[in-house]
Amino acid sequence: MFKIMYRTFSTTRSAKTLLERELYQGNSVVRFVLNDKKVNTLSLAMINELFAELKAIDKIEKVRSVVIAHNGKSFSAGHELKELTTESGSEKHNEIFNTCGDMMNFIRNMKVPVIAEVNGTAAAAGLQLVASCDIVVAGKSSKFLVPGQKLGLFCSTPGIALVRAVPRKVAMDMLLTAQPIDSEAALRAGLVSRVVEDSEVKFEALKVAEQIGHFSRSVTALGKAFFYTQAELSTVDAYRYGSRVMVGNLKLKDCQEGISAFIGKREPEFEHSNDLIEDAKKN
Repeated sequence: MFKIMYRTFSTTRSAKTLLERELYQGNSVVRFVLNDKKVNTLSLAMINELFAELKAIDKIEKVRSVVIAHNGKSFSAGHELKELTTESGSEKHNEIFNTCGDMMNFIRNMKVPVIAEVNGTAAAAGLQLVASCDIVVAGKSSKFLVPGQKLGLFCSTPGIALVRAVPRKVAMDMLLTAQPIDSEAALRAGLVSRVVEDSEVKFEALKVAEQIGHFSRSVTALGKAFFYTQAELSTVDAYRYGSRVMVGNLKLKDCQEGISAFIGKREPEFEHSNDLIEDAKKN
């Protein structure tokens, strides 16, 4: 069983706090809980708060992974519609979508893996957030949808993350019909990594984080960055780039420690650094 270690990263807490912050596994796992007391809309305030926390966490060397969870029955219902009326103006609308997109890109570029813990409904920009995470753990009763058609607002930006997570025909079906898919369908499509009983979602997400935490932070960061970069390349270019990355990976002290430990039949002692070992052939 996991030992819960909780504290807030904010200097103040209030009833209006949109995020709860928890620490697990020796402070190496940060669990952010979306908590707007309603349906966890990605209001500009929520986006700004989560984005700021993610940027701060990515700089902390001790952190091995991040979990994004939620209170209530909704992971997130998407953007706050009250902010999308004409009264808000195009300048505000541009700020909302640009900041949201920047946060989604940042999640992909973070050094540490980000795990979505979904135990409810993820809709529109809420689904966009789920699809932007590296790993998704979902409860069996969870639902996923992009319902913009019902409002006359096509889910264009959520569709960017969606089509990069599921086949195009599945994405277009969801976008055009505005109908939800359940967690098993999301698993088959590739939107979700693991499906468990609703009561086990938090435990499973933390179990994934614990497993990642056994390995070298620097190698995990290298692997995550390579994974997303090579996916945008042709197969030929991906293999060429992959060869260079593998050769560079072999120069990391943590890599050579892992190889040495395996050969010596012992547990590796990773330093989680980017320190390199000189090529013996050059000496």
